[in-house]
This record gives sequence, structure tokens and C-alpha cells, in this order.
Amino acid sequence: MVITIPFKILAIDGEGYHLLVKVSVNGKTAKLIIDTGASKTVFDTTRVAKYIKDTNFGTHDKLSTGLGTSSMKSYSTILKKIRIGTLEIKNYNAVLIDLSHVNNSYGQVGIEPVEGVLGSDILVQYKAVIDYEKKVLKMKYKKR
Repeated sequence: MVITIPFKILAIDGEGYHLLVKVSVNGKTAKLIIDTGASKTVFDTTRVAKYIKDTNFGTHDKLSTGLGTSSMKSYSTILKKIRIGTLEIKNYNAVLIDLSHVNNSYGQVGIEPVEGVLGSDILVQYKAVIDYEKKVLKMKYKKR
């Protein structure tokens, strides 16, 4: 099954663009940046609290790099359900990092904060295609 998910193109103060997609995490709307260069989907350690009850996070065993920093401590938690369009991912082992530097930069150019980054682990698994003209993300999955 191929699904299409609309996204917004955010102009970043004349410096380029970011793609914003809305998803659902445990039944609540979350805004994620689509990042084909991110190896893993990540969520902000602070903002993820509105989607889960237990914020006693486990330590992620790898140091995360990228997103404008050389390295940062990361944590992990299980998100019971992520919904991207009609695609449901259950019991997703999420990596959590501090995205305050990203959200601070967004705030300086009048863009609302995001909860995380949709990375290549999900994009590759579901054979994602970004259609810039139609402003949709297409993903494939087998309906159960």
C-alpha cells in the first residue's frame, strides 16, 4: 500500500528549506522535520514528555552526532504508537536527544518548535519518496 502524507516547506531565513510533517505519537499530534541525512528518527528529550507518562529514560548506548553539534548524550524510550498517515508503527524504540538548539534557531526566525526529526531508519524501511512539486511524502507498507 502506498500512502501520501502532506508536508510543509519551511523557508529558513533565506538560507534554505526544511520539510515539516505532522504525525501522531500516542494519539497526539507531533511536528517532525524530514531529514534524509539523519540515520535515525529522534525526538526531543523535553518535548517528548507530552506523549509519554514515564520520563525516566534509559541511556542510549551510542553517542549521537549531527544536527549541528559534534556529539551529544542520547537516551531511549519506547513510544507505543507512531502514526504517519495511515502507517502505524508500534512499540518504536525511540532515541531522545536535546533539540533545544534546533528549536531556538527556529524561534529566532519565527518558526514553531518541533518534537523531532523523521530520519532514514523509517524513511528507508518504508521506501519513502519526497515529491517536492506536490508537497507529499510517499511511503510503502504492507497492510496487515
